[in-house]
Amino acid sequence: MGNQYGGSREGAGRKALYDEPTKVVRIPESRVVEIKNYLANSKKAKFNDVASITLVSPSTVMHIPLASEKVAAGFPSPAQDYVEKALDMNEHLIKNEAATFIVKVASLSMRDAGIDIDDELVVDRSLEAKHEDIVIALIDNEFTVKRLMVEDDNNHWLKAENPDYSDIHLQDGQEMVIWGVVTYVIKPFKKRK
Repeated sequence: MGNQYGGSREGAGRKALYDEPTKVVRIPESRVVEIKNYLANSKKAKFNDVASITLVSPSTVMHIPLASEKVAAGFPSPAQDYVEKALDMNEHLIKNEAATFIVKVASLSMRDAGIDIDDELVVDRSLEAKHEDIVIALIDNEFTVKRLMVEDDNNHWLKAENPDYSDIHLQDGQEMVIWGVVTYVIKPFKKRK
């Protein structure tokens, strides 16, 4: 009779400590504590959530057919003519061309808000950030993507949307600049070959 309690369980097993693959290496015993301390310190509040920032330059116009009825699942019947007008994606996604940037994400700190590594964020620098907006913030000359939490005029902090990452509460002497407000997330559902 086999073991009735075996098998894998979702969420079981060791949790990844880092945002990248790890490698087993041999190190001298005298350096183990030093290296463990180095790795522990390297996980502390680092603001490396942004891989690149690109100014939007909507130089082309592409009109995409827009279905006139909302669709619960699938597409409208091809036998019926539901297409009434065309949508220009530049006009749809960009409200202020001179202040809009595409930011490429470099961490999983906002995973539970649907933002993954290599997703592209449409960021509008002309918008005023409000409570619970997802923002690009500049702290200690590094960019981070987080949810802005406003408790009162003097108390702002940044919330990570992944329990493996720490929220950011400013320390004495630290300054936070809200660089822009995220308006859209662009992500593929199907990977290109």
